[in-house]
Amino acid sequence: MTRADEQPRLLHEVLDAAAEQLPQRIALTDQNGSLTYGELATASVRAATALAGRGVRRGDRVVVTAADGLGIAAALYGLSRLGAAFSVLHEQVRGGPLEHVLLDSEPVLLVTDDSSAEATAQRVGTASLSLTELLTVQAGAGPLPHPGTLAVDPACLIYTSGTTSLPKAVVSTHQQMLFAASAIQDRLDYRSDDIIYCPLPLSFDYGLYQLFLAVLSGAQLRLATAAEAGPPLLRSLESSGATILAGVPSVSDRLAWLLARSSRGSGRLAGLRLLTNTGAALPTETMSALRSALPGLRIQVMYGLTECKRAAIMPPDGDLERPGSSGRPLPGTEIYVAGDDGERLPPGEIGQLVVRGPHVMTGYWRRPELTAERFPRAEGLFPELRTGDYGWMDEDSYLYFSGRRDDLYKERGFRVSCTEVEAAARRIEQVSAAAVLPPDSGRPALLAVVTELATDELLERMREQIEPFKIPRRCVRLNELPVNGNGKVDRKQLASLVEADVPVRPDRQTAQLD
Repeated sequence: MTRADEQPRLLHEVLDAAAEQLPQRIALTDQNGSLTYGELATASVRAATALAGRGVRRGDRVVVTAADGLGIAAALYGLSRLGAAFSVLHEQVRGGPLEHVLLDSEPVLLVTDDSSAEATAQRVGTASLSLTELLTVQAGAGPLPHPGTLAVDPACLIYTSGTTSLPKAVVSTHQQMLFAASAIQDRLDYRSDDIIYCPLPLSFDYGLYQLFLAVLSGAQLRLATAAEAGPPLLRSLESSGATILAGVPSVSDRLAWLLARSSRGSGRLAGLRLLTNTGAALPTETMSALRSALPGLRIQVMYGLTECKRAAIMPPDGDLERPGSSGRPLPGTEIYVAGDDGERLPPGEIGQLVVRGPHVMTGYWRRPELTAERFPRAEGLFPELRTGDYGWMDEDSYLYFSGRRDDLYKERGFRVSCTEVEAAARRIEQVSAAAVLPPDSGRPALLAVVTELATDELLERMREQIEPFKIPRRCVRLNELPVNGNGKVDRKQLASLVEADVPVRPDRQTAQLD
């Protein structure tokens, strides 16, 4: 039996355990190559050596932005070895957004493979280091000195966007991240022979945790590009031998569409055994189409947010028994529903979702007022996370998500959920995608759809799916909905398209509901 002090406490210790047990097994693969667990561990030591040579020490912060997923992984584990906290940004974060992160987090170093990012760093007085140099330095003759890092020390700052403010960073410790990853693994049960296909960047926490889950389970992680999540998705899944797809609704919708048009059908993906979903609700129609095309596929829907990583996970195919549920709380955690007065509500009543447990992150970087508001600490208890999301729990502690704080709005005196309206629109057979923009600055709620139906007919058929007062008064047809790098609908870009009245479809129609 392993002693408690031998259990991995830090992120890189989990990698070292995997490298010792499975040194020749492939850990990571992308379009440029692959690394075994042994090679990834060695690369992370090289990275730590280079970073230490540039003065990185315990407690420092380092921002990493690059296109090389293998290099990013080595850098992150290298920073863990030094006790420094990393912040991974999408490769397209440049100019003003990058400058904001550098000024906000005050890193001692920017690691990048982009000259424009280096120029931004120079402009704000941040030192930079090329990813190539980081990975090619020769490791020292002896082991790196142990910096004395504790499990409660920060490991990561994840910047999350807000709808009305600049991105803020969620501070996560080694202890919190390892607990979250272990609790998720307990529910998803990744196996050492799995190949996880991840079309999401490591800058997105869902993509980042696929790395941690792979290392925990000894599985292989296939890092895909954004392009591979588009038309080549079916071919990429087939050629990689994927057994797990870490999906968001836009990716799953694409896969269902491609399978429906493939002459070979399910034979192409006979080994795909599990689809996980987060980011937004996965439409029932998409799940039905995937199950029909891939009889061996099981689906697990989840609910979570960056501030606690994951809160609830459904058992495999649990949605068939409890439609609409996002699952039960992770082991060792709690979710309850609070009313406007903060008191707990009984099963069946809608209120704000509150999460408790070791996976609730430390708070926001240098945002004490917001941290106190979102992470209050009850006397003698774990900090709570007031999610700002709304939903209800049933008698068996299954969670039902109603909508995010910014997802809910008042229409004619009634509370309306964007999620509910979007789901109703997608239940119409000819609608392939839908998104709702809540009312804003005098603009009424708007429904954007991808469909061949005329908008007047669509709005009329919506009355069969949902109460008339919940149907947005305005509807526009688009060729496709804009998505961000995380595969979610980009509502800011959608609002810009609508406000600019950009003719994104030759026969674009707008309807007004009276």
